[in-house]
Amino acid sequence: MKTMVCSMGGGATRLYSALTHTGSSDSGDSLCLHQGRQPPPHTNLEPAFCQEETGPPMCPPDPLELLRQCEEALKDRPPRLHRKFVHPGDGDGDRDGDRDGDREGDRDGDREGDREGDRSPSSPIRVLQWNILAQALGEGVDSFVRCPAEALCWSRRKYLILEEILTYRPHILCLQEVDHYYDTFQPILAGLGYGSNFCPKPWSPCLDVEGNNGPDGCALFFDQTRFEFLDSANIHLSAMRIQTNQVSVVTMLRCRSTGRCLCVAVTHLKARSGWEWLRSAQGADLLAHLQKHSGGPDTPLLICGDFNAVPSEDVYRHFTLSPLGLDSAYKKLSRDGLTEPAYTTWKIRPTGECCTTLDYIWYSRDKLSVQAVLDIPTEEEIGPNRLPSFTYPSDHLSLVCDISFKEKE
Repeated sequence: MKTMVCSMGGGATRLYSALTHTGSSDSGDSLCLHQGRQPPPHTNLEPAFCQEETGPPMCPPDPLELLRQCEEALKDRPPRLHRKFVHPGDGDGDRDGDRDGDREGDRDGDREGDREGDRSPSSPIRVLQWNILAQALGEGVDSFVRCPAEALCWSRRKYLILEEILTYRPHILCLQEVDHYYDTFQPILAGLGYGSNFCPKPWSPCLDVEGNNGPDGCALFFDQTRFEFLDSANIHLSAMRIQTNQVSVVTMLRCRSTGRCLCVAVTHLKARSGWEWLRSAQGADLLAHLQKHSGGPDTPLLICGDFNAVPSEDVYRHFTLSPLGLDSAYKKLSRDGLTEPAYTTWKIRPTGECCTTLDYIWYSRDKLSVQAVLDIPTEEEIGPNRLPSFTYPSDHLSLVCDISFKEKE
């Protein structure tokens, strides 16, 4: 099969057809159950990573080799953002110390996900949450006025995104604004042992961009050596019983080492100021679904997403006060353990500069404990042109935490 080359990196018509087929439901219900849905038989794989001859595509099985390929492709870029894991209970001096020293010399040691010990069955569960910035939106809609056009090219961004994922090697990966699922992320990560589910937005703004690669949506990946897949649901979130353009993927997993179940959800709520009421309704709808379909009161929950909501909004309070007993992992970075980071996104658009917190990892506080949280880069490290940039591929920072099951009482 010949590789098609389009401005956004793939065959838009073919992929859109496949996505709308897999995203539809004959019942019309907003909750669409499916088990291990396979990708379309024809995928436009990235030739830098996958080779296809007469048989199915073959991806490098070694994540370190794939990471090396990414680094080689990015060898001329500025140094990547240096981030360290903070363990709850560490003193502020320890946190500051993590940022000191030779950045390049510490780089290999920073890859906690690369250490073989961290892949053992008894290790904490690593979770990565990230709005990766849809390619069509980044190049065609979002107008990042301080970001060079070359930094937004898919031929470069794909390596930066994969490098971030492979550096931390999460067991659970929750992504938003994914418009290269079938031709990039699903085949490459499947080759590394990840199962996944994807839900496109029904009216994705990516489709309005010329040369698009199909609709963007939410994707949930899980390490099949750590988890057994049980079930998954694609949810079209509603407000006042009317379907909206926002979606969620909810997947039930069983930990192979402990036998305990874990319900994981990824979502992306409505953006922009003035839509606070809609985000509140969408969040309430997701919580209602989870109360009914999350495996019962004994099953821990993880909910990751770009909520497009600051902590003072109603939707944030809904999650904080939910009877599901949720807490936000990134509050662990604060001195009192009660405050979210100052920002998870920092960008400059024609309307001005936006530096705020919109992204969260929620967890069941009575059933899960947070062992470590990846810190947030400083303003100096991000740079005066903010995000995205040649250094970082998205306007949102990835959130990474290590969690573990609490002992049953």
